[in-house]
Amino acid sequence: MSRYKNRVVAGQALAEALAERGYPDPIVLALPRGGVPIGAEVARALGAPLDLVMVRKIGVPTQPELAAAAVVNGDHPEVVLNDEVMRMAGLDRADIDRLAATQLDEIKRRRVLYFRGRSRKDIAGKTAIVVDDGVATGATTRAALIAVRRQKPARLVLAVPVGPADTLAELKGDVDDLICLETPRFFHAIGVHYADFSQVSDDEVVRILDELEHPETMVDGP
Repeated sequence: MSRYKNRVVAGQALAEALAERGYPDPIVLALPRGGVPIGAEVARALGAPLDLVMVRKIGVPTQPELAAAAVVNGDHPEVVLNDEVMRMAGLDRADIDRLAATQLDEIKRRRVLYFRGRSRKDIAGKTAIVVDDGVATGATTRAALIAVRRQKPARLVLAVPVGPADTLAELKGDVDDLICLETPRFFHAIGVHYADFSQVSDDEVVRILDELEHPETMVDGP
């Protein structure tokens, strides 16, 4: 049974939990595209800027939704491997590097589209709050966390509405704080926990970033 009506509602619930922590100097860092509506609600509630972590899952060729690795493109592109999935799928590092090239091309396309005319946020010494619409295998999330940690935030927080307990336990060592609202005993997929888990479009990401930069253009959402 779905727990959240949509990502906006999930983001509002997550924002409420984060507001109680009173983190100093917060900066919200969302994983595109699904994490952006979540991050927007958190940023509004905390009065914090929103930026993006440009990370892409590297899926198994026969099962694209199953992450064998993930790649993040910051100043230093970072590939994080999911060894168990790689073994199961019969993939080696050369296969991952080949698949990563395609994802880096997509990241490049998105960077041009999303950041045109926008300044990136300096997170050094701040509280970096990494958000997404959920965690599954953790490969994509771990890549994002490694990239953010390299920018030397004073505190690194991972905040998601839902995720499996075992994956969250593995990620706990990568952050200073971890907030997850729901850890179902039997976890199948992130989308099961949303009534509306439709894909977030590039246009929606750009619209959300524009609205946060220019709040006077906002209209009431769902």
